[in-house]
Amino acid sequence: MAVTVLSVFAIERAETQREIAQLTQTAQAVGSGVERRANANAAYLRSGAALFATQQMVEAPLFRTFIHQLQLDGNYVGSDGIGWAMRVSRDDVPVVESVMRRGGNPDFRIQPAPAADQPFVVPIMYLEPDSARNRRAVGYDMYSERVRRAAMDAAMRENRPVASGRVILRQEGNRDGPPGFLIYMPVYGMDRGEARSLRGFVYSPFNGQQFLQSAINTDRIGPVGIRIYDEVEKPGNLLAELKLEERSGRTVRRTVDLAGRRWLIEVEAPASNLLSVMSVMTLLFGLLVATLLLVLARLLTQQAVEDRIALAWFEQQSSIRNSLTRELNHRVKNTLANVLSIIALTRRRATSLDDFATSLEGRIRALSATHDLLTQSEWGTTPVRLVLEAELAPYAQGAEAHVTMSGPDVELAPNDALSLGLAIHELATNAAKYGALSTPEGRVQVGWELVGEDRARIDWRERGGPELDPAARRKRGFGTDLIEKIVAHELRNPVELLFEREGVRCSLVIPVRRRGDFAIREAKRT
Repeated sequence: MAVTVLSVFAIERAETQREIAQLTQTAQAVGSGVERRANANAAYLRSGAALFATQQMVEAPLFRTFIHQLQLDGNYVGSDGIGWAMRVSRDDVPVVESVMRRGGNPDFRIQPAPAADQPFVVPIMYLEPDSARNRRAVGYDMYSERVRRAAMDAAMRENRPVASGRVILRQEGNRDGPPGFLIYMPVYGMDRGEARSLRGFVYSPFNGQQFLQSAINTDRIGPVGIRIYDEVEKPGNLLAELKLEERSGRTVRRTVDLAGRRWLIEVEAPASNLLSVMSVMTLLFGLLVATLLLVLARLLTQQAVEDRIALAWFEQQSSIRNSLTRELNHRVKNTLANVLSIIALTRRRATSLDDFATSLEGRIRALSATHDLLTQSEWGTTPVRLVLEAELAPYAQGAEAHVTMSGPDVELAPNDALSLGLAIHELATNAAKYGALSTPEGRVQVGWELVGEDRARIDWRERGGPELDPAARRKRGFGTDLIEKIVAHELRNPVELLFEREGVRCSLVIPVRRRGDFAIREAKRT
């Protein structure tokens, strides 16, 4: 009986593990389905934003034509439709209402009325499909509500589709309706210059329950309970639920990122009998049968675990190898392209073989010094100060340092750090030959600062060196071409290089990118 009891325990444990594995697989399938639905809708919203950005005014015929050309055939990827919400200045509210009424919507009215301190509103202008349910939402100022406003502000900051938190859609008709959410994609005008003008949002409203049912295949996942929460698990954050007749308490949780919003998916197994069929048979057959079943179950379980571990390890190694190969290929090509450009331009400017070799060696050493910094940081972000110190070390050390550097902590992507190092090397070489670093009284000031959230400006200024005559200022050398053509192209920003009488002045604008934009891979979060 002791062996029989142990056998029953092992079988039940294996059943529990199998059930947890199935729940984990189901949770993964649900999460993938939810993300797939959201990504499909986000693709439609991006295409709409690209189209409407080229239009001065989004009118009803244009919007309906856009929806028709999507060829959705009534399938709005789990949403209640696709809508257009226009940014309207507070002073233009009466004009917009009048235009909409003349355009075929006689009952159009922006509601609620904008507050005294509210400079603009974002009312719903159109919402397809044109149904009685969706007409309830037309005219509603979504910017007046806290949760929707937070999502729209995030979409404007990030310029990508962003999901809102849990809300009750206006289509439900009352505040006690089923919960839902919205996904917003900002639309900006195609104006030139740094300032961008927000025209409105292409968005989709979602009923949480309908979205969940459209994202999963209930026939394939089996009889399980599913609950989706907005960010954290609490009753007030429940977005959708597939209920079980009787709860078991055995759950698996998984988090997904849905258009910048964190969702928690909880999958619960259905209630089952106290003992499985196999356990009952083991008890009935007795000691001998229980022993055989225990050995068999143990072997099968162990083999399955080992197979899963081996398969996961092989998949991980293959993914890492592929990522490293692609990254190495990309970086080698970039480095070779820079070297070839340097060789070609140096050859055109060189007057002798020694001059060519000396100039080429200095520029290759500049690339090498910056590569050493990137290697030390494992090709992550590199501080601006370290790049400058590596290139200006001979002139910025000792009691009579000729170079002063100042600026905040700013870190650069690998390719941007290489381009900056090459530019500073050319400026330092020119200053050492002809400029401020060629005389004991000469000084170089290098300062940098952040310009907005995604760019940094680096200023190089020489003082105290030999005065530059007009003829020398007009003459262009390889260093000038390198900085104004190759470096400016790599940094995707123009370079301001001035040869003033008192010395050279150069200003570079460098993008400051997030690590996720260039890292080989990020740690996976589950």
